[in-house]
Amino acid sequence: MKLNERSLAFYATCDSPADNAGFLYKRGERHTAYHRRWFVLKGNMLFYFEERESREPVGVIVLEGCTVELCESAEEFAFAIRFGGAKSRTYVLAAESQAAMESWVKSLSRASFDYLRLVVRELEKQLEEMRWGVASGCGGCRGPPGSWKQEPSGPELCVERLSALPTVLPKENGCAVWNNAPGADRPPNVSGCGGHDGDGNPRPPPLPPRRRASSSEAGGVRVAVVESPSSFCQLHERYGQEVARLRQDWLERQRGPRL
Repeated sequence: MKLNERSLAFYATCDSPADNAGFLYKRGERHTAYHRRWFVLKGNMLFYFEERESREPVGVIVLEGCTVELCESAEEFAFAIRFGGAKSRTYVLAAESQAAMESWVKSLSRASFDYLRLVVRELEKQLEEMRWGVASGCGGCRGPPGSWKQEPSGPELCVERLSALPTVLPKENGCAVWNNAPGADRPPNVSGCGGHDGDGNPRPPPLPPRRRASSSEAGGVRVAVVESPSSFCQLHERYGQEVARLRQDWLERQRGPRL
């Protein structure tokens, strides 16, 4: 793997937040002595510096294809970063306390993209199960999540809904009514979810109950119809006088004050 040293140095020392940082004891590759180094974990890269104030890292460990596990060592609170392969190097580190060791082991184990990929798959699976549970709870979707079909939208949805409606709507008193359509005698859906009947066809909205006029009301309507000409004349005369008075006031204002 080819890495740009300047880019790595800038990334290691920039102001981007670190996933973990602190002092660890690192065992040398040739000499088994431990050296105290400042470690910074960013993403899947573990940088280590000679001191905390150092401007450039001494080295970097790319945490891909590795395992983090506890190991036996002369130092207390030791753990190892092992890579697959016969000639791969094993990094042995030691923390200053039990809590620091557990924190570093947890952070390093979750730093690789392989772990993130597993987390994303698990979250997608949980989301799919939640969606399936919500859909099955409403009774509108049955079967496993793999058998779902994408809901139509736009013109496709309009065509699908129109094809499910009756060709000729029955009429009552010259007006088309929905409650006489096929399937209207079925009990209403009170579950609160699903606007379709048992056959999957869209169910029209229910009509409000018709109010039958009483005999007194019917008589009142007839009287109103008979007396409508006189009532109109009275209204016309009343409002006509008011309009004429307003028009006269407007004309006088337009002429201006008299000299």
